[in-house]
Amino acid sequence: MQQMITVVVVDDHPFFRDGMVRGLTQSGRIRVVGDAGGGRDGLAMIAELQPDVAVVDYQMPDLDGIHVVQAAARDKLDTRILLVSAITDAPIVYAALEAGAAGYISKEASRPEIVAAVADVAAGRTVVPPALAAGLVDEIRLRKTSDTPILSERELQVLQGFARGLSIPQIADELFLGASTVKTHAARLYEKLGVSDRAAAVAEGMRRKLVE
Repeated sequence: MQQMITVVVVDDHPFFRDGMVRGLTQSGRIRVVGDAGGGRDGLAMIAELQPDVAVVDYQMPDLDGIHVVQAAARDKLDTRILLVSAITDAPIVYAALEAGAAGYISKEASRPEIVAAVADVAAGRTVVPPALAAGLVDEIRLRKTSDTPILSERELQVLQGFARGLSIPQIADELFLGASTVKTHAARLYEKLGVSDRAAAVAEGMRRKLVE
């Protein structure tokens, strides 16, 4: 008898989270041992239950999927993390895998595709849908040939906010994020651009044509 794959589902949208739980459970191959509506609660649940796989939404207001992946790696958790997102841009997929995600799949994927992705991740394979693979190869090539750092979507949004003269609290309100989360994105932005403050970040971003 095939061993059941244990899974935790983390997504801040109840409708999608409930659908994911049902779909995985009905596959007959997966046992969902818990679900959470936010990144912080999800990370705590992963640490407590230690499932084979965590299916985690890329975008969440309190702690996004990338940060969950990084925290799991920092805490040396054995659970492999499959990120799901409506955003499938190559730079974001690359950043997710670079951070330690075991896979990345679109929220528009079919139920069989998501079940298969969970099974592959549980078996130790890295999952990238074929539709994203070509773009990912191009992204790897770009990073090898360009000195321009590839910013995550959030980091670019923070940079654009700075360029418009917005403060961190104003950017947080606009993006529906906590101020501390925006500060974290800003710190990573500074590090990638090699600067130490927002004015320098905007100037460097303009020089590299990341903002106008």
